[in-house]
Amino acid sequence: MKKLKFVVSLTTDDNDYQIEQKESAEQAARKTGVDVQIIHAQNDAINQSTQVLKAIQAPKELRPDGIIFEPVGGTALPQVAKAAVTAGIGWVILNRDASYIEELRKTSTSPLFSVSSDHVEIGRIQGRQMAALLRGGGSVLYIQGPSENSAAKDRTLGMQETKPASVQVTMLKAQWTQESSQRSVRSWLKLTTSQRAAIDLISAQDDSMAMGARDAFKELANEDERERWLKLPFTGCDGLPKTGQAWVRSGMLTATVFVPPNAGQAIELLVDAIQNKKMPPERVVTAAASIPALDALARKKP
Repeated sequence: MKKLKFVVSLTTDDNDYQIEQKESAEQAARKTGVDVQIIHAQNDAINQSTQVLKAIQAPKELRPDGIIFEPVGGTALPQVAKAAVTAGIGWVILNRDASYIEELRKTSTSPLFSVSSDHVEIGRIQGRQMAALLRGGGSVLYIQGPSENSAAKDRTLGMQETKPASVQVTMLKAQWTQESSQRSVRSWLKLTTSQRAAIDLISAQDDSMAMGARDAFKELANEDERERWLKLPFTGCDGLPKTGQAWVRSGMLTATVFVPPNAGQAIELLVDAIQNKKMPPERVVTAAASIPALDALARKKP
C-alpha cells in the first residue's frame, strides 16, 4: 500500500493552541505512518487559500492524498474545497462548521468532513465561569478573536447565553495571539472610558490573549493602577498542559477552558477513511471542560 501524504494548514505558528495542533498532527503522522507537511497561513486568509490551492494544483504525483486545515477567515474556502474533492483529495476542516460539506458529500468519492470543538459550549463554559467568580455581579473585559471568525462569534454567543444578567461585558478584539491582545488592551487603556471602567474580571477567548492582556497592564506606569489590574482574576481558553493549565497552576490565570487539539484525530480519521474506503461522519465534535471544575471555581473567594 502506498504511503499516504497529507497537507495540514494551520492559522499561525505563534499561538499556543496552533503549536499544540502541530504537535498533535506530527504525533498522529508517526502513529499512522503518513507523511505530513505542515504549513502556516500567518493569520492571512488569502495566503492560506493560495498555499492550499498550490498543493491541489501540483502535478498528480506530488499532490497530497488529503488536506486538513483550520480556516483563518470567515469562510472555509468553499471553492478550494470543491477543487480538492474534484482532484480526488480528502478534505477535513478543523474547528469550523461549513454548510457546503453536506452538498459536496453527495457527489464526492473522497472523504469530506469536519472535526470541531463545540464553540458555543466553550463560550457557555466561560459564561458559567463568570457567574462562579462574580457571584454578586460585576463587569468583565472580554477579549474576542477576529470579527470574521465563526469560532469567536460562537464563543461570544455561548458566553452571552450563560453569563448572569448582573454581569456587564466590555468587548475588545484581537487576533488569537498574545501580542495582538496586548496591543488591543494597550489601546483601550488610553481611552478615557477605560479610566472610568470598574472592571472586576478579564476574560479572553484564548489563553495567550489573556496573557497578552496581563502584559498590557504590566506596562502601566502608575504602580497602584498596575497592581490593581494585575490582582484581578484572568480567565482564558484552550487550557493546554504546557500553557493554559500551567498558568492556572501558577496563578497567572484563575481559570481556563480545556479545548483538546484535534488535528491528530483528523489525521487518524482521514487515514481510516482512505484505507477502508468509507466516509466518516459529516461532523465530529470534541468535548471542552472548565479548569478548574466549575464547582471548585465557585468555592474560590469572590
